[in-house]
Amino acid sequence: MQYLLLLITRNAFRQKLRTLLTILGIVISTVAFGLLRTVVDAWYGKAESASSAHLITRNAISLVFPLPLSYKNKIQQIRGVAAISYSNWFGGIYKSEKNFFPQFAVEPHSYLNLYPEYLLSSEEKKNFFRDRQGAIAGKRLAQKYGWKVGDIIPIRGTLYSGDWNFMLRGIYQGAHKTTDETLFLFQWEYLNEKLKEVAEKRTDHVGIYIIGLENASQAAEVSQAVDDLFKNSPAETLTETEKVFQLGFVAMTEAIVTVIKIVSFVIVAIIMAIMANTMAMSARERKREYATLKALGFPGRFIALLVYGESIIIAMTGGLIGLGLLYPTATIFVSKMGTFFPVFKVATKTAWLSLGTAFMVGVSAAIVPAWQGAHTPILSGFREVG
Repeated sequence: MQYLLLLITRNAFRQKLRTLLTILGIVISTVAFGLLRTVVDAWYGKAESASSAHLITRNAISLVFPLPLSYKNKIQQIRGVAAISYSNWFGGIYKSEKNFFPQFAVEPHSYLNLYPEYLLSSEEKKNFFRDRQGAIAGKRLAQKYGWKVGDIIPIRGTLYSGDWNFMLRGIYQGAHKTTDETLFLFQWEYLNEKLKEVAEKRTDHVGIYIIGLENASQAAEVSQAVDDLFKNSPAETLTETEKVFQLGFVAMTEAIVTVIKIVSFVIVAIIMAIMANTMAMSARERKREYATLKALGFPGRFIALLVYGESIIIAMTGGLIGLGLLYPTATIFVSKMGTFFPVFKVATKTAWLSLGTAFMVGVSAAIVPAWQGAHTPILSGFREVG
C-alpha cells in the first residue's frame, strides 16, 4: 500500500510547474469560495442569532410609520407577554455619510432586560440609565472610531433634523460570538423631548415594540392577539417573530445574495475545468506507461486508481492550503469592511464544505482520464505514443 501511495504522490508532482499552478488555482478558488459563503452566512447572521422568544410589532402598513406609545400598556396586558420594550430607528450621520452604523433610540431598562447578551458593567449601566443624553456602543463600533467612555459623540440627524450630541456612558461586549457589537443605543426619552420642541406631532410614537414571551411556543397565539387588539384602529399592527422580522430585511437584498451564491458556484465550475484539463494532459502523456502496466498484468482498475489518486492528492493539497489561508483572509476582509457585517465568522460548515468541494473537484476531474486509461487497449497505448 505504501508503495502505491508513493507512486501516486510522485506521479502527482512529476510535472512540478503544472502541478504547482493547478494547486495555486485551487487555493485561490477555495479561499474565494469560503469567503463568499461566509459573506452569505453573515447576511443571514442577524436573523440566525434572533431569539425565538421575542416578537416584533410594527405598523401593518410599513415600518416607516410609527406606533403610538399608548399601545405599550395594552400589549403588556395580553396573556403570554412577559416583557415589552420599544425602539426607534434614528438614522443619523456621524461626521460623514460613509460612517454608517445602526443607531436606535430605546427605553434602556426594558431593552437591556430583553437583551441580556449586551454585557455592561454595573457602573456603566447605572450611568446610562441616569443620563438622559447618555448612549452606549458595541465594542467593535467603539474600536472602529476610537471611542472611549466619556466621549461626546456628535451625530447629524436625517430623519430627525438637527445636531445631536450624546455622551458615551458605556461600551458593551457581546455574550456570544454571534452577538451584534456594532449598535449605538441611546435613550428614547431624549429623542422624544427634543421632538416636543421642534415637531410635537411626532412625539409619543415608537418605531417597533419588542415583546418578550413567557414561552416561545406561544409566539403564534400572542402575535394574533396583539394584531386583533389593534384591528380597525388608526395604526393597525403586524406582529411576527424576531427572526422573520430580520429575514424581511434580508429579502430586500435577496438579488445580491443570489448573485453571490451563483458566483461561488461558478468559481467551483471554473477550477473543476482547470483540474480536468490538468488530469487529461497528465493521462495523455502516460499512455505508454499505462500500456506497459497492463502488459505486465495490472488490471484496468489499478490504472484508474492511479489517476484518481493523483487527482485527489493535487485537489486536496490545494484545498487544505486554501482552507488555512481562508481564516486570516476573512479577518483582513472584515477589518476592511468595518461594521458593515455585525457578525462575520467562518463557520465550521463552510470549512467542511470547502474541503468537500476540493475533494469533489479531484474526483470529478479524474473520471474521464481514469476511464480512458483503464479501457485503452495495450497496442493502442503503445501506438499513439510511439
